[in-house]
Amino acid sequence: MSKVTGEFSVKMQPEPASAVAADTGVGRMSLDKQYHGALQATGKGEMLAYMDSALGSGAYVAIERVEGTLDGRRGDFLLHHRGLMERGAPSLVVAVVPDSGRGELAGISGTLQIRKEGGKHYYDFDYQLADPA
Repeated sequence: MSKVTGEFSVKMQPEPASAVAADTGVGRMSLDKQYHGALQATGKGEMLAYMDSALGSGAYVAIERVEGTLDGRRGDFLLHHRGLMERGAPSLVVAVVPDSGRGELAGISGTLQIRKEGGKHYYDFDYQLADPA
């Protein structure tokens, strides 16, 4: 397992919600990220989220396509985000979607941790490359 760390920036834009999402209070956002460091890449994705502001509880899911270079290998892969907030206590899992790697990143697996410090976003990416089947 290899580990890389770096900084990223993210822009989120509201997107029109479906009728079902609007009825339940679910919001939809587009994601536009720039990763720096050993992961030099762009990330584009979509997120569905719900938040009860009064209780501080909610959830989000997202799919993000990451395209660029990782430790000098060019390709792309998908990340699946799954986040929960229970009365202010966050829980987040971001994992590589199995068999989503292409190019020199075919066979990638792993998890990505997100940190926010001093108003900046950072990632810690534990990954492994295997020969694709």
